[in-house]
Amino acid sequence: MKKKLWFTVTLAITCLLFGCGTVNTVLRDDSVPRRNLSHVKSPCETIPRIYSGISYNICTLRGKPSSPTLWMGAAPELMLVDLVLSGVLDTVVLPYTVYEQIYDGSLDLRK
Repeated sequence: MKKKLWFTVTLAITCLLFGCGTVNTVLRDDSVPRRNLSHVKSPCETIPRIYSGISYNICTLRGKPSSPTLWMGAAPELMLVDLVLSGVLDTVVLPYTVYEQIYDGSLDLRK
């Protein structure tokens, strides 16, 4: 039982430390993903709130990181791990994100 708890806590901390896409788009203010994606010059203009963590990670991978974000940003391998974790977390928060999508629409990155 201790191993499962330790694994869960470690997984949660790792997810938060690497800037989990779901955490950045669901739990934080809309300006955070907007700012983060502008730093990597992502071509994305909007992110749907439903499964927004996965969309955020894909937009991050499509971007062109500037020199300061090369050493601060996550490696593509870690982003792929985060895609899986974001998929799980996006599924958990699906009822909330459906509500947000209906009432607030997609997250606009052009502001």
